[in-house]
Amino acid sequence: MDSHCYVRNGIVYIPTQGMMDKGFYLDVEPVAVVPLAETKALHNAFAETIVRGNPKVPIPRPPNYPPPVVLKYAGVKSWRSFARGTSTWSLGESDGVFSLHGYVKEGGGWVPDPSTKETFPPGTSADQVIERMIAILQEAAQRDHRL
Repeated sequence: MDSHCYVRNGIVYIPTQGMMDKGFYLDVEPVAVVPLAETKALHNAFAETIVRGNPKVPIPRPPNYPPPVVLKYAGVKSWRSFARGTSTWSLGESDGVFSLHGYVKEGGGWVPDPSTKETFPPGTSADQVIERMIAILQEAAQRDHRL
């Protein structure tokens, strides 16, 4: 299971990641939109996203490639506008082992930031991982004065 979220202006956007083919993902509906300060609602949104997993979705082909699904929730018209001032974080699970990490902007896109990677021991519950993810997001927002 792979998931990620975007944090922008104190709001967390958690799209479902649909699996297109061979590990390629596309943000699809449903998208949870939760204020970062609402810890319980945020926990529930992450838990629902984990349970939903990565549904199979068709590979979009030009000219039918959709705009990023989060744009309408953020009330912006372009990816560039959305990405400005946004941080992104990943939550993954493979063979019962969860991991989290943040991304940094590089070359016009985001790349994994190895300094933020956390891998949890086997048997760590999804709830524990979600609690850690929320703590990381809230700490980062306070440092950046975005909460």
